[in-house]
Amino acid sequence: MRRTIGGVAIALVMLAGTLAAQESGTMKGPSHVTLNPGDIKWGAPPAILEQKGATFTVISGDPGQTGLFTVRLKMDAGYRINPHWHPTDEHITVISGVFQIGMGETFERTKLKDVSPGGYVLLPADMKHFGMAKTPAIVQVHGTGPFTLTYVNAADDPTKKVSETSK
Repeated sequence: MRRTIGGVAIALVMLAGTLAAQESGTMKGPSHVTLNPGDIKWGAPPAILEQKGATFTVISGDPGQTGLFTVRLKMDAGYRINPHWHPTDEHITVISGVFQIGMGETFERTKLKDVSPGGYVLLPADMKHFGMAKTPAIVQVHGTGPFTLTYVNAADDPTKKVSETSK
């Protein structure tokens, strides 16, 4: 019993030292983030996502860099994300509305599954999937960056459509 209590005490002292180092800036790591809904600044989604019908915000981290990140995507009803994949795991939590997710290389409405507020989806690296907002919805995506998105069909990539129309 004494060894257990002693071990717990040592662990707590080590944790307190780590937290103090993080707060003082002597230890490199993520900084503290506290956001209320009114603090969130929404803007255009990244070019790799369809721009019309959605807004985007970074909650913490930088999805373009190595390390943990959290972002949110706010979508109008009917907003669609065509089949794609990521080289890293994607974690999705539905904040509001109903988001639908489907697996496969082609967008098929019959494969869509509803995910309601509080629902969670884990999409392992390289899994082909697609999604759509059934109602106005907000989803939170978190994972380890750099976060990239590759469309199964290159013609679905909005960045390719923009560059082709500007020719």
